[in-house]
Amino acid sequence: MNGTVRRFGKATRAVHWTAASLMIICILTAAILYNGSLGVAIGHRHIVELIHVYAGFALPVPILLGTISAAYRLDLRRLNRFTPKDWKWLRSRSRRDGSIKVGKFNAGQKLNAALTAGAIVALLGTGITMFFPGLTRLAWRTGATFVHDWFALAVGLLVVGHIFYAVKDSEARRGMRTGKVSTSWARAEHAAWADEVLRRQEDDE
Repeated sequence: MNGTVRRFGKATRAVHWTAASLMIICILTAAILYNGSLGVAIGHRHIVELIHVYAGFALPVPILLGTISAAYRLDLRRLNRFTPKDWKWLRSRSRRDGSIKVGKFNAGQKLNAALTAGAIVALLGTGITMFFPGLTRLAWRTGATFVHDWFALAVGLLVVGHIFYAVKDSEARRGMRTGKVSTSWARAEHAAWADEVLRRQEDDE
């Protein structure tokens, strides 16, 4: 079947691109702050540090504002719900052959979202502890620095992995850019969700 189906609404796309931009800023500024050679080449360490801090503080804002949208809240509920098919998909070596009907998000995307959300919370909490030293004792700040560094590395790897898979799938990028994907792609990659959307379209006609 030719044609397109709507995959993401405006709110979901706006949250994704705004949060992604802030995350990239955090990663780049962190690289400058932690790499001596980059720090010397760029200079302006204090400005870089402030950009990093405020981008980090701003990161949860678009995610929270997005909850105003019912469509975005529905996407969050889908991401937060693991089904028996998701566990089967994770265990399967042939998960990409379409034999397991996947919903709007596959298990890998759900895990990525959960890990990223958890990392953002951890980074925000430890970042606040580090930026406002008067709030806690020295031992807590030392621990916060350790946790912040390791979670930053973990989230950086998650982002690299996410970009890697996005680069490989032009149709998925189109869905996040325009909100629509081809019906054939939807049936091949997210068959259960495609059936749901197409059935609802038929009911509306």
